[in-house]
Amino acid sequence: MFSSSRIHLGCWVLLSIALGPASATLASEPGADASIRSSADVENWPGWRGPRGDGTSLETGVPTAWDGATGQGVVWKTAIPGTGHSSPIVWEDRVFVATCLDETGERALVCLDRATGKILWQQIVLAAPLEKKHTLNSFASGTPATDGKLVYVTFLEPDFTSQQERTPGDMVVAAYDFAGRQQWVVRPGRFASTHGYCSSPVLFESDATGACLIINGDHDGDGYLVALARADGREIWRASRPNNTRSYCTPIIRDIAGRTQLLLSGSKCVASYDPRTGQEHWRMNGPTEQFVASLVEDGQYIYLTAGFPERHVLALKPDGRGQIDDQKIVWRTRKNCSYVPSPILCNGYLLVAADDGIATCYHAASGKLQWTKRLGKHYSASLVTAGGLVYFLADDGLTQVIRPGTRLEVVAENPLGEYCYASPAISQGQIFIRGEKHLVCLGK
Repeated sequence: MFSSSRIHLGCWVLLSIALGPASATLASEPGADASIRSSADVENWPGWRGPRGDGTSLETGVPTAWDGATGQGVVWKTAIPGTGHSSPIVWEDRVFVATCLDETGERALVCLDRATGKILWQQIVLAAPLEKKHTLNSFASGTPATDGKLVYVTFLEPDFTSQQERTPGDMVVAAYDFAGRQQWVVRPGRFASTHGYCSSPVLFESDATGACLIINGDHDGDGYLVALARADGREIWRASRPNNTRSYCTPIIRDIAGRTQLLLSGSKCVASYDPRTGQEHWRMNGPTEQFVASLVEDGQYIYLTAGFPERHVLALKPDGRGQIDDQKIVWRTRKNCSYVPSPILCNGYLLVAADDGIATCYHAASGKLQWTKRLGKHYSASLVTAGGLVYFLADDGLTQVIRPGTRLEVVAENPLGEYCYASPAISQGQIFIRGEKHLVCLGK
């Protein structure tokens, strides 16, 4: 919410298979960076948690050392207008990020040149009063998504300013081309939450007839999932969500247990849907009330960490139908769980960054605890991984690079020099971190 490795062949958010690596398309693009064109192992980072929606990068040679104060490893550093916890996304030579100009109430989409960090354009998506929110949320927390043709972004348009418990309004979803021209804008549903707004679009399927954009509308009202046609924003399907309770999970889409599943936790349950129709496959009530962190999976189990008021880490078999119960839970713990940061799977280990700064490593299949230690004061950013290493980014801007295993091994500690609440992006051998005031590109 407060920050928004098996590959599903038809899911655009899993672009390393649907489109191939970035190098497969760069050769035909005019003006493509020659150094990138010659590489066969680079990826775009097209949405929340990257090309597979789970924080994983298949790239090698990703930087592990930098220092924001001295400039070591810093390619460029660009001040971003306004504020927000939206993570950056990267497509070839473009970087996109959402922001809010708090003084004017303008919510905007910003496009930067990947090589230089220069802001190429900034488009105002909407101007409206600011909603009530949690202190750890922002007015631009949803991460955009792109399919290489259009960029999709979503904000809340409140009905009015109010000091009441929550601020109701309309969810606004808009699409822009790479030149910054708005192609369409729709308002697919209502939204109200005392914690504010965050929803990150998920792209599904690549062919023109089925290409859609899926939005999670869990809120303190009649919750829903909605699929919109990417070409024009028209509604394709809508699925009602149970329990009418705010949650901020971005779904993942996987071919698992013999079917294509859109998987998410939220609104007092964990559930699976058919992303082509919105029909529910299965649902498990609980294990808690509110959720933020996205799920991850390893082809056998799905893993979640949640939430509020109870906290859980658990592994779950995704092969159920209809209403399922605790018999599908493989293992569970209630210690050192994360509410906001999403976990990561790496080399057979599940790593969790608890909000209060505790890092924990489990053997994924068995749930056996490998180690746990306080590494930071507080975490908001979700974990990312590349080259067999996991990146823990704390709110104070310190990134600790960890090698998963039976014991804690800290490979590097890297200060950025400003507070960070957004999750990092990895693309084309570089790491992009959105700080409190700047977007920073790290690497060569």
